[in-house]
Amino acid sequence: MKAAVLAAPGKIVDRPLHIAEVPKAEAAAGQVLLRVLACGVCRTDLHIVEGELAPRRENLIPGHQIVGEVAGNATPELPLGARVGVSWIGGTDGECWYCRHNLENLCDAPTFTGYSVNGGYAEFAAVRTDFVFPLPEGLDALHAAPLLCAGIIGFRSLRVARVEPGERVGLFGFGASAHLAIEVLRSWGCEVYVSTRGASHRKLAEALGAKWVGSEMERPSVELDRAVTFAPSGDVVVAALASLRKGGVVAINAIHLDRIPEFDYDQLLWGERQIRSVTNMTRADAREFLALAAKIDLRPKVTIFPLDQANEALAAIKNDAVDGAAVIVP
Repeated sequence: MKAAVLAAPGKIVDRPLHIAEVPKAEAAAGQVLLRVLACGVCRTDLHIVEGELAPRRENLIPGHQIVGEVAGNATPELPLGARVGVSWIGGTDGECWYCRHNLENLCDAPTFTGYSVNGGYAEFAAVRTDFVFPLPEGLDALHAAPLLCAGIIGFRSLRVARVEPGERVGLFGFGASAHLAIEVLRSWGCEVYVSTRGASHRKLAEALGAKWVGSEMERPSVELDRAVTFAPSGDVVVAALASLRKGGVVAINAIHLDRIPEFDYDQLLWGERQIRSVTNMTRADAREFLALAAKIDLRPKVTIFPLDQANEALAAIKNDAVDGAAVIVP
C-alpha cells in the first residue's frame, strides 16, 4: 500500500514524510482492517513529526482522524463496507484505576492512533474493533474526518470548561477545532467571542456567527463565563484567564504547551477562577458528539490534499494557511 512515513521525527524540517510503498496493513485478532477514505490533519501530528512529542516507534505512519470502510476482519456489528471513524485514542488497557472509574481518557497505558501505532496517512489501516465509531448517515468522509479529533476534543473542551447554554464563551485561536466548537456553542444559544491571529481566521469566525472577533492581542470588552484556548501558547492561556469573570474556567485544548508565563495571582486567578487541561477523549465523548453533529448538521470547512502532498498538508497547518481543516485523501 502507499503511505506517508515518518522516518526521523524532528530531523527533516521541510519534508519530514516520505511517500512510499510499504507492506499492506494486516488486522490481528480484535482488530478490523479499514480502507482509508479520508484522514484529517491535526496539529498534534505536527508535534509528533517535529519531535515535540517523544517518538514511540520507527517508520511511523501518522494520522488519527480516520474515516474508513471495513475491508477485512468484519464482524456482525461491522460488516464489510461499513463506514466508521477512528480517533486519537486507539485503545486503552481497561484495567488501570482510570479505566475502572470511567476516565479512560487518562488511561495509564493507552494506544495512540498515528503515534504509538500506525495511522491513517495511508491506503489501509488496522485498528481496534472496539475503538471505532459508526458514522451518521449522510455525512461524507471529507466532512466526517475533522470531527474525529478536532471535533471530539473541542466538544470535550467545552465540557471541561463547564459551559452552560446561553453563557459567554471565549475561543482563543480559531483553527480546525475552534471552528467546530463555535457551531456547538451556537446550537446551545451561547454568545461566542473569538481572539485569533490571521485575518482569514477572523473572517471565518465572523461568518460562523461570533458576537465579537479580535486579534490575538485584543480582549473582549465583556467578562467571559468560560474560555477555551486552542493555541499551544502559555501567553494565550494568560490572555484567556484575564478575560474571565470570577468563578470562570479556562480549558486548555493543547497536547503540548510552550510555557506558562508569570502572572498576577491576585488579579487573574483569585476569585475561584480555574485553569483546567483537556486530555484526550473517551468513547462516550465521541458517541455524544457525533450524535450532536448529525443533529445540527455540522459540516466543517475542509481543504483537500492527496496523499502525495501529506507534507504540504502539514505545512499548511503549521503556517495557518487553511481555514477550517485539512484532510488527506489517499
